[in-house]
Amino acid sequence: MKGAIVVNTERCKGCELCAEACPLDLIHLADKMVNRRGYRYVEQSDAERCTGCTSCAIVCPDGCITVYRKKIEN
Repeated sequence: MKGAIVVNTERCKGCELCAEACPLDLIHLADKMVNRRGYRYVEQSDAERCTGCTSCAIVCPDGCITVYRKKIEN
């Protein structure tokens, strides 16, 4: 499986629960970027390695993360 996440940056408050839940350590706070409410939001660092496990979306208290999965054809 190959995965990708989309973060609603305006709703994210940068709690980093998703970063702690990611088994591949692919989520981190954006450097020097903040949303309209003044929070640093999270972003995915390496989209190529994401497996779409949904751990990040499950733990997000504000429902800011949508996970997409695609089966890789050989």
